[in-house]
Amino acid sequence: MELWFTLSLLALALWGFTGLTQKLATNHVSAELSYAFYVAGFLPIMAVLLFQRETTWTLSPRDWLVTLTAGVFLGGGTLTSFMAYRLGGKASVVTLIAGLYPVVTVALAVPILGERIGWREGIGIALAVAAGIALTCEGGPAEEA
Repeated sequence: MELWFTLSLLALALWGFTGLTQKLATNHVSAELSYAFYVAGFLPIMAVLLFQRETTWTLSPRDWLVTLTAGVFLGGGTLTSFMAYRLGGKASVVTLIAGLYPVVTVALAVPILGERIGWREGIGIALAVAAGIALTCEGGPAEEA
């Protein structure tokens, strides 16, 4: 198995636990406080990454802007998901809806990055959206026969 695939599976597992722990945290504290501790959890990882090897800080202004913008979008998405959990959203629903973010990425990557989507990928995207809709629809009480 290639390393990139193994790391992808590890990310899947870690993010799976993240959705659960985010919901558990926001059951007891505000979304803002939960988010603050979430960000604090990044600090040890960032310290290890920055100090374990030589890091170059000579980035172009464009690279700084794009990188910081990515952080703002990630942070904003995370905070709003915490707010959704805190306001009563079920972990199974909020996590699934937020987890559809690759559909937005693909929709933006085609015109902005010039990426191409084949018919198989298009069908996969449509199925992912349909699955998200199906899994997030709240059903009413079951009717008795």
